[in-house]
Amino acid sequence: MSRIQVVPNSKEFVLNRNDFIVSKTDMKGIITYGNKIFIEMSGYGEKELLGKNHNLIRHPDMPRIAFKIAWEMIQNKQEFFGFVKNLRKDGGYYWVWANITPDLDTNGNIIGYTSVRRKPNPKALEIIIPIYKKLLEAEKSGGMDSSKTILMNLLEEKNMEYNELIIALQGV
Repeated sequence: MSRIQVVPNSKEFVLNRNDFIVSKTDMKGIITYGNKIFIEMSGYGEKELLGKNHNLIRHPDMPRIAFKIAWEMIQNKQEFFGFVKNLRKDGGYYWVWANITPDLDTNGNIIGYTSVRRKPNPKALEIIIPIYKKLLEAEKSGGMDSSKTILMNLLEEKNMEYNELIIALQGV
């Protein structure tokens, strides 16, 4: 029996409050593991996900700058927090509050990445969705640098680092 909640008259699927999506990738973003909730929420089968790039579920409404920041942070052995709209195989979507961490070997070398996602705070989405739309519009007209400028200006205005803002929004 499916535990997925579907928003009526919508293509939106919603995580349950206590659900955690977990996936692991190699250093190039190739999926090496996905828990049952990840597989169910994505709409793909396990064999369809394993060995594929994680960007398989990237929704076109997501600004590229968000992923650029994520990659920069995790490649520098920092954890990343972010709100992400993911694309399902059937064309539906689901929002997550993501935490991505680098996996290190005994010598401190990155050997992959683990992402744990859970249900985002709906109030945070009310704030982040218009920001993402603005970033995406900037990317379409002026490229990723344009989007980055808008994001950096927002962070400066709020006097916050990226993760600090995202964590604060989840707590709204």
